[in-house]
Amino acid sequence: DLKRVEVIKGSASTLYGGGAIAGLVNLISKTPTDERDLRFHLNGSSGKGFDLNGFYGQRFNKIGTTIFASHNRNWAYDPAGIDLSAIPKFDRYVFNPKLFVYFNDKTKLNFGVNTAIENRIGGDIHFIEGKGDSIHSFFEENKTQRYSTQLTFDHRINESSFFNFKNSYSFFNRKISIPDYVFDGTQQATFTEASYTNSKEKSEWVAGVNLWTDNFQEKQLDTFQLRDYNQITFGAFVQNSWKATKWFNLETGFRTDYVVDYGIAFLPRISALFKITNKFSSRIGGGFGYKAPTIFTEESERIQYRNVLPIDKNLNKLEQSYGGNIDLNYRTILGEEVTFSINQLFFYTYLENPLLLETQPNSLYQFINSSGHIDTRGTETNIKIGYDDFKLFLGYTFTDTRLHQNGVSIENPLTPKHRINSVLMYEIEEKWKVGLEAYYFS
Repeated sequence: DLKRVEVIKGSASTLYGGGAIAGLVNLISKTPTDERDLRFHLNGSSGKGFDLNGFYGQRFNKIGTTIFASHNRNWAYDPAGIDLSAIPKFDRYVFNPKLFVYFNDKTKLNFGVNTAIENRIGGDIHFIEGKGDSIHSFFEENKTQRYSTQLTFDHRINESSFFNFKNSYSFFNRKISIPDYVFDGTQQATFTEASYTNSKEKSEWVAGVNLWTDNFQEKQLDTFQLRDYNQITFGAFVQNSWKATKWFNLETGFRTDYVVDYGIAFLPRISALFKITNKFSSRIGGGFGYKAPTIFTEESERIQYRNVLPIDKNLNKLEQSYGGNIDLNYRTILGEEVTFSINQLFFYTYLENPLLLETQPNSLYQFINSSGHIDTRGTETNIKIGYDDFKLFLGYTFTDTRLHQNGVSIENPLTPKHRINSVLMYEIEEKWKVGLEAYYFS
């Protein structure tokens, strides 16, 4: 169901909200075409994995449809032979039909429903296989159900302007079970946005408003206090893209979000592109971001949210972030057939009032906004070499993340400092391809 993937580096908070301080990955789904698109995919792995999925898409005059369905499963996998699963046993079913309506050349609408159901259990191999006893008794089981809708309406007003409306609703239930403890909660969330775009030869304006709602309800399974919350955010934004000259483009934007119970966040951003020569270009940019506090973080996930106290709107506040980046791009042809390109990125982010999970008396945990800060600095190098039908991708990322608190600076424990990725691909377009990948995380 995937048409293409867009990787946007640098702050994109104007259009995508406070979480896009360092960029985003945009997944673009397929749309129906006049020619029928029918595909099936069967996959197996040495890690005891199995995947089967199918896709169908076609347009019939004013109506079109796409349908994606998949089944993924894995048997518990213990390659080290230590009786603990490295990959858990799981079964997942996904069904995603979409309807497209083309009213006329100027107006279109699409609506889709996505269903995903998964049961997953990891831990002691003997227990997973139904042979558990007093010794082989550790497990972690996750049962999830997710149902969501997606609605998009587009109307072109004239040659230079159009109106867009988006809405989605998501229902997500998750039940986590470990020995002597169960977490069971349901999240219902909505996103609604209306925007207006006006495009001219050298300038484009985008303005809009949006509304986020996030409601979480937890089942009372013991005497511990519930972590229920209801979070509402109103947002308004405007962005301008200006092609000042052939060698200089400037993009500026501003967003204001009002988070009920936590106040207003102001999010300016700027990005400048310099096309120095046909082979050499550079982009520099930066912006602000924020994140509203919830109990759902990587730290609390590791302990299944057990004994984690609820967020306190009178104690906690927004995490504020600031980021900047600069990258250099060079591309050329070596000889007559070898293409070469390199992208060198430098980035820095500063996180103020980071939300940290701290130990409290009586084996409790509570999220506290630190009086210190977390900063991240690093570089990323990406090289692409092409020859005939061969392509070689090489990448290296260096990331230094530190927590500064009470006059002490410590490394952030779960951020790898060094990452290397490499892919060698041979592809005959629309026929077949074969590749070799290698990755390293420090």
